[in-house]
Amino acid sequence: MDRSPETYMHVGIVHFMLHPDLQTGDGPAVQTAEALAADGFFHALEITRINDASERRAMRRLAESAHLTLGYGAHPQILSGGLDLSSADPELRSRSVTVVKSAIDEAAELGISMLTLLDGPGSAPTEPETNPAIVRISDSLTELCDYASTHDMWIALEQFDRAKEKNSLLGPIDLCVKVSQMVRASTPNFGLCLDLSHLPLLDEDPPTSLRAAGDHLIQAHIGNCIMRDQEHPQYGDQHPVFGDAAGENDVPELTAYLKTLLEIGYFEKDLPTPMPLVSFEMKPASDQSTAQIIGNCKRTFNLAWAQV
Repeated sequence: MDRSPETYMHVGIVHFMLHPDLQTGDGPAVQTAEALAADGFFHALEITRINDASERRAMRRLAESAHLTLGYGAHPQILSGGLDLSSADPELRSRSVTVVKSAIDEAAELGISMLTLLDGPGSAPTEPETNPAIVRISDSLTELCDYASTHDMWIALEQFDRAKEKNSLLGPIDLCVKVSQMVRASTPNFGLCLDLSHLPLLDEDPPTSLRAAGDHLIQAHIGNCIMRDQEHPQYGDQHPVFGDAAGENDVPELTAYLKTLLEIGYFEKDLPTPMPLVSFEMKPASDQSTAQIIGNCKRTFNLAWAQV
């Protein structure tokens, strides 16, 4: 039996977290992607907005030349713009949908088949009743999936923390699945992205949440978080390296995560990407280089995969 990761998945990395200065859409996106494109360990690169049209064309050419799958994350637009796809304010919700539609257009220009997003920062309800917000987010996502379908693109909703930093509505896995069921009722090009680094922030057990996501899971992110040391410079959802002494995830947690992905049949799914994606989301601290981060990713993955 071939146990090489390539027979199961495409291992990727979130480019705009590795290079957070690029989240504005300006900067050397292609230049910083060159080393990753040359690295045979990675088969996928998740990018975000690139404001310059010539730089977008160059990024697409780089990916095609390197046989590298591109994904698109609309998180920077949503977070920096204070957008909210579940907002009770019609103007804000409409503006949020419009911004994500522009991101879909850009992703299509780059030849991308899956766009990942979140509902919005600060969207967690302050009142117990969440049904109105659930209806609103489901309506927004259905509209976006309809729009994305014209580009043969899928939408993946990534769940975020409820109380530590992003304060998102989605959120708890049961609520994410409920919304996914509502959206998929009319638009099948939708699913969930579960991030190993976000699940501890939600007080959820990663294997349990993965099993609950089941058929709705269409993308997987892996990383670490800090939640016990509020003085830590990467406290919260700041994606420290695996093995940080104050962190929640290291080789054992990644091993359990990968084992559960195998158990639930994630690696056998027919998805819009060439292979199911498992992407690192990791952010350098002030005293860390991108090379150190990439080395951490590779070593941690190899140690975990050897135990799967």
